[in-house]
Amino acid sequence: MTTLFKRVMPARSQRPARLTQFMAGQTAIEKIAQAHAVVLDAGQVVRSGDYIEIRPKRIMTHDNTGAVIPKFLRIMAGVGKSEKAQNANDVNPTDRNGASPQIADPTHPVFAMDHDVQNTSSDNLAKYAKIQQFARKQGVVYHPPGRGIAHQVMVEEGYVTPGSFVVGSDSHSNLYGAIAALGTPVVRTDAAAIWATGTTWWQVPPVTRVELTGALRPGVTGKDIIITLCGYFNCDEVLNHALEFAGDGVGDLSVEARMTIANMTTEWGALVGMFPFDETLRAFLLKRADHFAERLGASGIEPAYTRAAVEQWWRQRDICSPDDDAKYAQTLTLDLSSVSPFVSGPNEVKTMRSAHDLASERVTVNKAYLLSCVNARMSDLRAAAAVLEGKRVAPGVELYLAAASSQVQEQAMREGVWRTLVDAGAIELPPGCGACIGLGKGTLEPGEVGISATNRNFQGRMGSREALCYLASPVVVAASAVAGFITAPDGKAPAPIRGAQRSSSAGDDARAAAPAAMRILHGFPERITGRTLYLPKDNLNTDGIYGKDVTYRDDITYEQQGQYAMRNYDPDFQKIACAGDILVGGRNFGSGSSREQAATALKSKGVRMVIAASFSQTYKRNAFNNGFLCVDCPELVDFVADRLQEDAMTQRTIVGPNLIVDFATSQARCEGESFHIGPVSPIAQELVVAGGSEAVVQRTLAKQCL
Repeated sequence: MTTLFKRVMPARSQRPARLTQFMAGQTAIEKIAQAHAVVLDAGQVVRSGDYIEIRPKRIMTHDNTGAVIPKFLRIMAGVGKSEKAQNANDVNPTDRNGASPQIADPTHPVFAMDHDVQNTSSDNLAKYAKIQQFARKQGVVYHPPGRGIAHQVMVEEGYVTPGSFVVGSDSHSNLYGAIAALGTPVVRTDAAAIWATGTTWWQVPPVTRVELTGALRPGVTGKDIIITLCGYFNCDEVLNHALEFAGDGVGDLSVEARMTIANMTTEWGALVGMFPFDETLRAFLLKRADHFAERLGASGIEPAYTRAAVEQWWRQRDICSPDDDAKYAQTLTLDLSSVSPFVSGPNEVKTMRSAHDLASERVTVNKAYLLSCVNARMSDLRAAAAVLEGKRVAPGVELYLAAASSQVQEQAMREGVWRTLVDAGAIELPPGCGACIGLGKGTLEPGEVGISATNRNFQGRMGSREALCYLASPVVVAASAVAGFITAPDGKAPAPIRGAQRSSSAGDDARAAAPAAMRILHGFPERITGRTLYLPKDNLNTDGIYGKDVTYRDDITYEQQGQYAMRNYDPDFQKIACAGDILVGGRNFGSGSSREQAATALKSKGVRMVIAASFSQTYKRNAFNNGFLCVDCPELVDFVADRLQEDAMTQRTIVGPNLIVDFATSQARCEGESFHIGPVSPIAQELVVAGGSEAVVQRTLAKQCL
């Protein structure tokens, strides 16, 4: 990793070099990645699978900025930049000459407080104050609590533009793909590295083309599309892929509908969900440019972008478009005319049922939610208001309302939409995440049922582990709040899903091939042995691994994190797990939120490594960035599952047989059987040997200071 994490301080006008003459046959994802790569060999064409160093246009952090700051200060302290930076509470450390450690490019970061904004405790207010003070010192833009959900703010303020590479320390950064940008999540440690150097590493994922044909029927929304995609293609077809949406059905989707779909490609398992730069997006951007001119022009402040800039992007939109001969891992197709109002759940995003079918079961609703970064924009609030006009929320139902941003709420109030919702009985909350992540007012109590226009309904995420939560569109949420039970807004039976198919993939056979023996870097273990702990669950999410109650508590040290590991998944885990254990998980281990403690808590507990049938790539990134080892081995998981299937019916954490993981031969051996293990890349090995990317960045910067 000799070129990664260089400290660069480019001029604002500097752009990464583009090798347009070598870009034939690339997807849009590969093109944008190439345009933002900073160290490429002459003539190199970026392809899926490549590890590259990228310089993103923007890096967003929210409440977790409070956890990124000490990481950044530790990095800078490690290269002698700050003698006082070891104190994580000191946001303005200085060296002996009085100089503060500086972010490499202060135009990169965006700080937007949105997660715990209802928390007015002195500790939380002090946390926000420290973040604001740090931002002021560094010259970084800061959006205070109440401005809105970070992803919405990123779009509203013009930080996301077509063809840009924008990352966020939040798993729903996929949303930026609605603006024809490559939006993808990174993790807290990545954010600190980007602050320190301007760059980070990224592996270009496989790219799937998603063809949307036909047109939506009246009353069907973008939320119904993504619920359908998650529920129909629910066998990890797009796990850790980048998605490019295409087809004649895309043009009729508003940008807000695209934001909803792109946002929830995260729950589908993807790392990117990108829409094309078409006339619909062009009109949206021109309207935003007019807004900037009206809002900022008289003040003399330079707008985020102008109409002229939008037209220039439009002329250069080739970077947002795949080449005619681009190669895709697969193509998925869905006929939009067959999409109906669907509901996810309970407590599983990929379990889908029609709202019409659920209506016949009269599933009682206790709480309903119109909020979140996926469904709290103007089109969502208007649609819900149309259902609630002249009606009242049913007795016994609490309907919670929060706009995606202060701008959305102001517009809803001007149009009278907000008044309609409140008059119907909605309970107002400030713009922010809140109940979506189980914080603040209105969370689910034991035994309650919720219907929510949010993006996740993992067990315990929005409140009690003993509650049930369903996801649906704002229209279904509003109709259900009025009826008192989950119901379809129009009462019509759903049409059969048509046109939903997956093309054959040339890459399938290659992915199934046994990996060759690994080259072991100095210091990386050749062999690990230990007792297995089998976790019999696919899609085990980070909410289960490290719960919401402790995720945003910056006072919990690494040494203390282990005592909270897996409590939301299995309260008995703490009594069963021992130092040196090897966890064996199912498919898509570590799905959901990008919280890094889901990896570091297991490491703190003494877990040696995790072997799973497959991982969320964001979880893997978190793990390796913190020196924690994760390895794919689906055949071993199947073997252990067969051995322990009877116990799996009644237990969540099962003590299994001993295991030998031999990296030198790329094999895992268990009870006389051998299984090929997935390779650990040289970059991942180096991170494990160093103990995480903080140490790698420190070492790189220290060499540059000699």
